[in-house]
Amino acid sequence: MISASLEPAVAMAARPDLELVRLVKRYGGAGHGAPAVDHIDLKVAAGSYCCLLGPSGCGKTSTLRMIAGHEAASDGDIVLGGRNITALPASARGTAMMFQSYALFPHLSALDNVAFSLKMRGMAKAERNARAAELLERVSLGALAQRKPAELSGGQQQRVALARALITEPRLLLLDEPLSALDPFLRIRMRAELKGWQKSLGMSFIHVTHSQEEAMALADQVVVMNQGRIEQSGSPHEVFNTPRTEFVARFMGGHNVLPAPHGEGRIAVRADRTRLSRAPLPTGPTSLAATVRNVEYQGTFVMLTLDAGAAAPELSVMLSEAAFDAAPWQPGDGAHAHWDAADVHRLAA
Repeated sequence: MISASLEPAVAMAARPDLELVRLVKRYGGAGHGAPAVDHIDLKVAAGSYCCLLGPSGCGKTSTLRMIAGHEAASDGDIVLGGRNITALPASARGTAMMFQSYALFPHLSALDNVAFSLKMRGMAKAERNARAAELLERVSLGALAQRKPAELSGGQQQRVALARALITEPRLLLLDEPLSALDPFLRIRMRAELKGWQKSLGMSFIHVTHSQEEAMALADQVVVMNQGRIEQSGSPHEVFNTPRTEFVARFMGGHNVLPAPHGEGRIAVRADRTRLSRAPLPTGPTSLAATVRNVEYQGTFVMLTLDAGAAAPELSVMLSEAAFDAAPWQPGDGAHAHWDAADVHRLAA
């Protein structure tokens, strides 16, 4: 029987919060190298889905591994449910980690893979197998309990890995790029399943990814990291629509970053709110003369890349398929890109 700690009926107020306080990770000789994670502060609400997002080397995986206890923090604190777990071994933290490779034992059945951690704790075979079987049923794999990993699809292996992580009844589930090995079709399907599991369990998931699309689809809270620091943390809508910095605007995509009027910093304008005109327009704060450099058909829309000189050597404009078909553009065409002042978002320095 799965304990009530995994049931959605448990009041959310009883769920733990995760807090990182001035957390640091240094590698190199005696841990004195440049910080891979540089004094980050982060709060994750109980029962939420949080994605740590950023390019390779930004510190997201090091952060996840410190939370899990697989890397020692160089400085700072990790607090889970009001308990400081910074110095605790991984097995005593109340966390479970689902690895990118799934790390299933190839010689064990799905049932034995799921039950393995309980076997190591000395639980009787009948009891641990009953709990493992219940979890496999929960992830719709009860009929495949006796299959070995090589006899399962990638999506089925992921479900076994999830069941194995959940059998320890963790307070916090940590996921290290769990969808990166899947083909695009399966990745979309498994995104929906992950989100559904997180909601039904009512527990917090911390998910590392380099995919903006994945983070936007899954997260309640997106944490964008760059060079060991948090550039911005917020809801997907907030991070996409009001990027705080130039890095966030460029990394999240869909924005043009331009010099602000009078040279006062930088602004961002969404590509889908940037329009094109063949008629000459006065060049000013909301328009630029440009040349079309590239046209890419994307199915429901067409993405044009333009060169507006020093002000914007790479300007993107997203047109609906219908709008493009009504008035097609070709590389080399002259154009005027323009937008509404209300769609301008000022970026932090």
